Amino acid sequence: MSEIENRVCKLRNAMKESGLDGYIITGKDPHMGEYSPLCWRYREFITGFTGSNGMVLVTMDDGVLWTDSRYFIQAAKELEGTPFEMLREQTDDPDVVLYIKVNMEKGSRIGVDSQSISVHSLGVLSSMLDSYEIVPTGDLVSPFWSDRPGLPDGKVELLPLSVTGESIDEKIGRIREKMDTDGVSWTLISDLDDIAWTLNIRSSDIPYDPVFLSYLLITKSDAVLFASPDRLKGVDLPILVESFDLMEDVLSKKAVGKGALNFKKTAVSNFKKIRNHDVIDLNNDYPTSLKCIKNKTEIEGMKKAHVEDALSFVNFLAKLEESGASDEMEVLAMLEEERKKCPDYLSPSFGGIAGFGPNGAMCHYAPDENAYSPIDTSGLLVLDTGGQYKTGTTDITRTLLFGKAEEKWKRAYTLVLKGHLALSNQVFPSSARGCHLDVLAKQFLWNECLDFFHGTGHGVGMRLNVHEAPVRISPALIDVKLEEGMVVSDEPGLYVEGEFGIRIENLVYVKKEKETLFGSFLSFGTLTLVPYERKLIDTSLLTKDEIKAIDSYHEMVYETLSDKLDERGRKYLEKATKPLLY
Repeated sequence: MSEIENRVCKLRNAMKESGLDGYIITGKDPHMGEYSPLCWRYREFITGFTGSNGMVLVTMDDGVLWTDSRYFIQAAKELEGTPFEMLREQTDDPDVVLYIKVNMEKGSRIGVDSQSISVHSLGVLSSMLDSYEIVPTGDLVSPFWSDRPGLPDGKVELLPLSVTGESIDEKIGRIREKMDTDGVSWTLISDLDDIAWTLNIRSSDIPYDPVFLSYLLITKSDAVLFASPDRLKGVDLPILVESFDLMEDVLSKKAVGKGALNFKKTAVSNFKKIRNHDVIDLNNDYPTSLKCIKNKTEIEGMKKAHVEDALSFVNFLAKLEESGASDEMEVLAMLEEERKKCPDYLSPSFGGIAGFGPNGAMCHYAPDENAYSPIDTSGLLVLDTGGQYKTGTTDITRTLLFGKAEEKWKRAYTLVLKGHLALSNQVFPSSARGCHLDVLAKQFLWNECLDFFHGTGHGVGMRLNVHEAPVRISPALIDVKLEEGMVVSDEPGLYVEGEFGIRIENLVYVKKEKETLFGSFLSFGTLTLVPYERKLIDTSLLTKDEIKAIDSYHEMVYETLSDKLDERGRKYLEKATKPLLY
């Protein structure tokens, strides 16, 4: 029996003891974030699947994992030889509700850990499966997870005003203004990014996401942070700090009158601690809509971080051109080595993606010491990485050529580049949502009956989560306007399974363009400053305006970086940024 099979067997024994016919593992922790601390990664422990998204259902006979298009190929590989079947989200495959209705008898009792499901999700699941009993339970997995990591206990840092541009008191004041507008007396915030932004604190509790395990209660008169007090010694916060185990008692005394919660972010286990359920359901926590609009200090900090990142990246490209790399892992190591030379560099902002050849077609493929591919032939490498710096967060993707370019690669790359340029150079009305702009990046692919299935753009935090809600550029009908100060990615791609992948990503920020008789118009300013792979650009497919846009971008890159690079990097940049038709 394999280790995964042994774990599933133990889970089924626990289910039997609890009188359950099925058990759902959401993959979430009590804060409902995109990523979780190592100690909450139950999905990975039970299935062996290492992706960042997926729901698991274990019955007495079957095991199923649902995941999204980013991980179809990866999940199929990682689940091979395990008791789990992969089903694909948003396809013709049955979702978890349909699967249960088809495969489980009515009246079946299906458990889910109350710490890992939100109030909203439990309500939706229960209403759609009203012929079944959805049972919030305790944690059934930890009792047999013998080497489960402990809770994080890293250093907590208070950021200076020179980085944040706004004090804690000012931020709490703005949150209270929103509370007054809604007529509520208190709000409990579970989202770790929102808490980190509100309190100007950073830590390392989740890999790559510099947040701090805590909950934040804000009332009209005071604020209370629930955390491990020992970790906050020496951190000067203008609010009360209480331990986690006092949370229910404090809430009973301070969460009085009408309150506000984001039911999508509030775990069922925490909702049960609130005795007063006179609450309104927020679509987003109050800080979410505030932190995504960066102030001038934050934008300047992001610009600084991107210059530092670009210097590292260009020096890396110069070294790669000179000495090459033997495999995907070496490429990542070379880039990380250059980033570490920067005094303001702190850590990667996510796990690096370096997919050579067919691996590049798995858009979230990440090599590790146990599975990586050599670079021993001509091919394309999709390199998607980013960094956390003292003043900002970066995220960049470049597709690099090894060997001689095939014409089909050049055509595909240029079509993706055209869409990338079309989006970044578009002027748009201040009423525009991300879904209104998404087609700009896809139009040239669609014209040749090609497409990609991940989002075109996501919000990015300021020294926070590299994926920041609520702004997105995608077909999803998300009713969030693009506003001045937002930072978002521009990353179209193309993936041909078994052959190659291409993605080009810059981060951009929203800025004012002009006022006209037709209203306010906005545009994008570019943050990322790294040349495109000119050996993959087919100029015959470009218009004069597109060639001008590429040349202008490369000129800006050269003028910003050239006098700050080492000699090898400067010589590389001079070649890489020459006009396309020189």
